[in-house]
Amino acid sequence: MNKVFLIGNLTRDPELRSTTTGRSVCSFSIAVNRTFANQMGERITDFFNIIVWGKQGENCAKYLAKGRKVAIIGELQTRTYEKDGQKRTVTEINASDVEFLSPRDQQFGGQGAGYDGGFSSRNDSVPAMPMDSDDGFTDIEDSDLPF
Repeated sequence: MNKVFLIGNLTRDPELRSTTTGRSVCSFSIAVNRTFANQMGERITDFFNIIVWGKQGENCAKYLAKGRKVAIIGELQTRTYEKDGQKRTVTEINASDVEFLSPRDQQFGGQGAGYDGGFSSRNDSVPAMPMDSDDGFTDIEDSDLPF
């Protein structure tokens, strides 16, 4: 089974391209912190290249920007190409699902700064609740819960 689950922040604005057949493909990279620190107490960060196809990729290019937090579900893929006579290998995540996690009022640069938070590029998530405190949580009554 080849399945990857990642949560991280975009390190650059998404780049939208089209294949020769007209299919949309969006690429960006995310930074993901490891759960442990090194011997000097610093947390290590890994960087992953993400590829998103079709309408989902178009939504990523439209609504995401550098600094936004996303959850990615996809497959790990490795491809090889030749450049300047040297064989190169690239490992990337082919995303099947991208969930936008940054709250709508969080201001970052880029074209996606004003999107409506809580949006899933699969369009199957519940809209995000407004955030009232610095820790990202909102106090609500039990009677307000839908379950």
